[in-house]
Amino acid sequence: MSTKTKQQSKPSALRHLRASDLRGAARLATEGTQGLTRVVEGMHQSVWRRLGAPAGEVPGRARGLTGLAYRTVHGLTGLVGAGVERSLSLLEPLIESGQPVDADSPERAAVLAALNGVIGDRLAASANPLATRMSLRRAGAAIDPDALSAAPRHLLLIHGLCMNDLQWRREGHDHGVALAASLGIAPVYLRYNTGRPIAENGRELALLLEQALGTRAGEQLDVLAHSMGGLLIRHAVHSARQLGLHWPDRLQRIVFLGTPHQGAPLEKAGNWVELLLGSMSYTAPLAKLAKVRSAGITDLRHGLDAQVQPLPEGIACFSYAATLAARRGALADRLLGDGLVPLASALGQHADPELGLAFAKERQAIGYSMGHLELLSRPEVTVQLQEWLA
Repeated sequence: MSTKTKQQSKPSALRHLRASDLRGAARLATEGTQGLTRVVEGMHQSVWRRLGAPAGEVPGRARGLTGLAYRTVHGLTGLVGAGVERSLSLLEPLIESGQPVDADSPERAAVLAALNGVIGDRLAASANPLATRMSLRRAGAAIDPDALSAAPRHLLLIHGLCMNDLQWRREGHDHGVALAASLGIAPVYLRYNTGRPIAENGRELALLLEQALGTRAGEQLDVLAHSMGGLLIRHAVHSARQLGLHWPDRLQRIVFLGTPHQGAPLEKAGNWVELLLGSMSYTAPLAKLAKVRSAGITDLRHGLDAQVQPLPEGIACFSYAATLAARRGALADRLLGDGLVPLASALGQHADPELGLAFAKERQAIGYSMGHLELLSRPEVTVQLQEWLA
């Protein structure tokens, strides 16, 4: 690559950055360094205990001069990180004055969505500028809930884990746009931090929808939820009814696309890694690395708890599940699913009938030779959505 080409590509790569992203990245680097220091110190202590040396007063912390060295590294890292953050915050107005126009590009939104899915709970807890705030959106821009445009029917589209509202458009297709054209429904999209606990997001969504629709008599609401989004809307309805909110009275239908109602096995596998590492003295400190998974991912282990388990009463609920298999079979249903969610989980089926979800036969559909993300773009899914929502 020539020098000229390199110079041309550099601004292209940087045009998606905001000034606050630098401050958020600096805070992440500081927290990561401190976390790694704790892991190394824990391994150090594990080895000393195996050799019969006295342990420190606090489990996982070294004692004496060794402990002082670790505390010094930890403290200096915090001081340096705080100094860098302060410097960047002072420079932010200067940097923002030359802000490129596409700083909220789909590329940047996708990276932030993935980051929030993995460590979003930590970003929110530390008030990191990279943390995603929940918002209603249209055409990629946030809209004021109080200023939601009047329409006989609204369709709220809720994305899944590590995704964002712009990613409903896949291979040139967006279910919201297609349904608006064929059924005259007004689509509105939700963007949220998928790394936060589902219960926290559910309560916040309940309050947000009350602000948007609680007092708007005559307007109906339908919901199209992909993956984790289905668990979110179920928890939002549960929270709204506990709080005595009014918007669930407007909610007519919920369509679930590949929602892990009964849990996702990939999260269960991550939990096994955590348990395996924690069971051995030498590797126990490394179990902290397995816990890097966000609260949102961990919540996918079993789906929703028993308190929120039933489908919301008085609302028509539909489930579209997918499987990579060309046809149904006991082994394919159990092992394949859509690559992320088992078929039974997406259909709400459980080994204990009392924990199963009562989707009516005519309100279930299965897409064959279809992956989890293909639920967002396959034409047969669109046809079924039009039938259910019509």
